[in-house]
Amino acid sequence: MADINVDEVLKRLSMSEKVDLLSGIDFWHTKGLPQHGVPSLRLSDGPNGVRGTKFFNGVRAACFPCGTALGATFNTELLEEAGKKMGEEAKAKGAHAILGPTINMQRGPLGGRGFESLGEDPFLAGLGAAAIINGIQSTGVQASVKHFVCNDHEHKRNAVQAIISERALREIYALPFQLTVRDSNPASFMTAYNGVNGTYCSENPKLLDQMLRGEWGWDGMVVSDWYGVYSVTEAALAGLDLEMPGPPRFRGEALKFNVSTDKVRMHILDRRARAMLEFVKKCAASGVGENAPEKTVDTPETAELLRRIGNEGIVLLKNENDVLPLKKDKKTVVIGPNAKAATYHGGGSAALAAYYAVTPYDGISSKLSSPPDYAIGQYSHKMLPLLGHSSKSLKGENGVTMKVYLEGPEVTDRKPVDEIEIFKTEMLLVDYKHPRLESPLWYATLEGALVAEEDAVWEFGIVVSGTSNLYINDELVINNTDKQTQGNAFFGSATVEEKGTYKFKKDKTYNFKVTFGSSPTSKLGGGNVLLWGGALRVGGCKIIDPKAEIARAAELAKGADQVIVSAGLNADWETEGHDRQDMKLPPGLDDLISAVAKANPNTVVVMQSGTPVEMPWADEVGALVQAWYGGNETGNTIADVLFGDANPSGKLSLSFPRRVQDNPAFLNYRTEGGRIMYGEDIYVGYRYYEYAEREVLFPFGHGLSYTTFAFSDLSVTNKNDDGKKTLKVKLAVKNTGAVKGAEVVQVYVAPRQKAKVNRPPKELKGFAKVFLEPGESKTVAVDVEEKYAAAYWDEERDQWCLEQGEYEVIVSDSSEVKEGKALRGSFEVPETYWWSGL
Repeated sequence: MADINVDEVLKRLSMSEKVDLLSGIDFWHTKGLPQHGVPSLRLSDGPNGVRGTKFFNGVRAACFPCGTALGATFNTELLEEAGKKMGEEAKAKGAHAILGPTINMQRGPLGGRGFESLGEDPFLAGLGAAAIINGIQSTGVQASVKHFVCNDHEHKRNAVQAIISERALREIYALPFQLTVRDSNPASFMTAYNGVNGTYCSENPKLLDQMLRGEWGWDGMVVSDWYGVYSVTEAALAGLDLEMPGPPRFRGEALKFNVSTDKVRMHILDRRARAMLEFVKKCAASGVGENAPEKTVDTPETAELLRRIGNEGIVLLKNENDVLPLKKDKKTVVIGPNAKAATYHGGGSAALAAYYAVTPYDGISSKLSSPPDYAIGQYSHKMLPLLGHSSKSLKGENGVTMKVYLEGPEVTDRKPVDEIEIFKTEMLLVDYKHPRLESPLWYATLEGALVAEEDAVWEFGIVVSGTSNLYINDELVINNTDKQTQGNAFFGSATVEEKGTYKFKKDKTYNFKVTFGSSPTSKLGGGNVLLWGGALRVGGCKIIDPKAEIARAAELAKGADQVIVSAGLNADWETEGHDRQDMKLPPGLDDLISAVAKANPNTVVVMQSGTPVEMPWADEVGALVQAWYGGNETGNTIADVLFGDANPSGKLSLSFPRRVQDNPAFLNYRTEGGRIMYGEDIYVGYRYYEYAEREVLFPFGHGLSYTTFAFSDLSVTNKNDDGKKTLKVKLAVKNTGAVKGAEVVQVYVAPRQKAKVNRPPKELKGFAKVFLEPGESKTVAVDVEEKYAAAYWDEERDQWCLEQGEYEVIVSDSSEVKEGKALRGSFEVPETYWWSGL
């Protein structure tokens, strides 16, 4: 991709061509102007891996652990390495820019996309994201940090105004973005769907023009979230450069007319076009050409890095009587619904087809001298498990055979125009194309066979944007065609899951057919139907007796030396588009865990979720591991930690409250009347729990190890460093245990005097991870700019303020400060001062 001279190109462009630059041409590509040497760019999701251009049947990719798992590493060097690998993956997918990382704040534990973001603290999220961005952009691929700003819940996200104080906006929600500008200068910002205090983010001059470009001095390209533009003139004037996806709703003839009538003056259009041309110029550094083919780069080096990231992000929450690490030669039982399913990502933009995905059961089995016994114990699905995991296609492969037609099933001799082998029977078809499909109206079938392992009744389910029926042995089991009910799957465009049952006999083969009509056939009203293709999800599994399964699991556990319960949530529960209703595990799992723990005290619970869940049984189990969504290497990383091949070093990137009612956003966590009140103000996460003295299940920054560490010899100096006053925090960290391990040094700052405003008891300002052999000691240094270490946002002056006085520096291994482990120092601010910018 050739370099371009931005000034020269801009002079040559007509008004119409300038407008053409400012919107996409399809879901993933910007418009090129080949007559001026300006190429089309390809953008790609996302926050935990690079999908490429296909939601449906895409080229497989490296899936990284989810955002909260990346945050839990507390390791910026590792995150920069992860960013470099993401850049390499983007090149393989022919993408010039990655839509990520995500650094919205987890105000509460129920956010549908909470798992995507790095954590509840702005310094953890900001410094971590800056490292990822530096890694991505070192490859020439550009990053688009998102979602700016306050897209912190999913309920009616396109129709909500976040009502927030300026102080909370600055100290909590904008600060991580500010830190990325300071430390990594992302090439692009993506605006949030919502508005802030009455004005949508994509047309908000205060956010885009005054704060981002003015105060912070950032000069990159601002892109909308997909379908997150709501105006022609206001968005152009405020600073939105690129409307996505295409074809545009606002940036075609309407913007051209408004420029020609001076509603948007030419110098404003030139600013928008210049930003796009500068972005194209930056993307040339990637070396990725136009319309590059998408390919895989599944290498041992990628696998090793993903495994290392996963190992460092897993958090050992509890380990009584040294239940962990487990022994490889003991009789082991594995129980739970997450054991034989690779729960490796959350839902929505984070979803992608991985090169491979290791299940916990397979990872655990690979460590043991003899295979473990297994019981599912309970289901954890919200929607029925995907049918493709259980079926064989017409060719005898795992999955189903999809045939695509121009005519509906009423045409008896219709011939397919396409035939595809599909494994994942959850299909978002917005980017499915075929040369013979000239209209958005088309049809398909999914066909395959199921062999019953036992006499059982199976339940099946269909979710559709379009229409769909399910037939087994030519008998109609589900009709999701004639009458449809609006659901919230597939970004709110599809039906609820319509269900039906069928009785199977052992060893008998059952042929099934699913008919599908694309989105124009939908009976749903309300304009929520996707514009092209539609979507289909087909699930099914045998119906179990929950009490009998729990009893069977407990009986198995009784006879084992060691028991692993693999439980948690999945992409049904945690997904873009809707928030969780509560913090509970799926029905029956709490009963299962309690019963198994009662049957065998050596029970380890491995919890997979991207955000906190309630754990009423936490006191009953011997050990507890938070494994998040772990990407391709999910099962291997869990097994490495369980058996001691990796010493856990992750720290919680967000607080785990005991109950959802305890969290600070509990009363204000849904859209009401077109707005959401950020009533907790700056008191998010540990800031609230400490200020209100509210006990949590596990605090922010908590995480155990198989070894022990001691901190000593703290020194805090405040020096002029290149014209900046910088706190230099130094201490010695010693591994006082018997195995090698890593510890996270967490630096918190607490004002010692009463400030003009209420302030949290302490706030994280920096961190570092150190790796130590048994008995080894190292000096660890953490530098923090003074003006960031002690400032709050002064709403009277609209500036950051450092008040005169003494500030305590607390160095700890968790936000829960334990006497005897934490070290304390201090520094002085001799006189009050204010500052703006970076």
